[in-house]
Parts: sequence; C-alpha cells; structure tokens
Amino acid sequence: MLAVIAKLNVKEGCEDQFESVMLDLAAKVNENEPGNHLYKLCKDSEGNYIVMEIYEDEAALEAHGKSDHFRESGAGFKGIMAGPPELTRMTVIG
Repeated sequence: MLAVIAKLNVKEGCEDQFESVMLDLAAKVNENEPGNHLYKLCKDSEGNYIVMEIYEDEAALEAHGKSDHFRESGAGFKGIMAGPPELTRMTVIG
C-alpha cells in the first residue's frame, strides 16, 4: 500500500470555500475509488490543511489522479490556493 500526505496551501480568507470544495472531492473519492482506503481532510491547531491518503497500490493512486471527479474539482480550487500542494509519498508498512 501507498500513503500520501498532501499539505494544502490555502489563501487566507478562503478557508470556508476551500473546505466546501475539498469535502465534496473527498466524498466523491470515498464513494468512487475502491483502491483508496483513506482520503480525509485534516486541519492542525495552526490552521494548516493536510489530506491523509492511503491507496491499495500505484494503479489506485494513478486512477485517483485521472478520475473525472478529481480533474473536475480543479476549477473549484482556482483563486483560493496560495501555492501548489506539498506531497509526501510513503510506503505503508503495517
């Protein structure tokens, strides 16, 4: 299995709009991607957002990036992001 932590850089003042778009995407991922075992939006005590993701294998991760719901969500993020996501990929051990 593969894990991804995506740190998402949101423009100040756009948090509510971001959360709405991101939670809609997360619901679609959880409903439509059988190779995805975890896709959760999290927020730390300083207001930073991350998405915790776990995929069955490389094919499931690739399918996520090519899915219609993932590509269509991009329009909702325009103008509210302060920069690209910072991605950390890992192998799940246990």
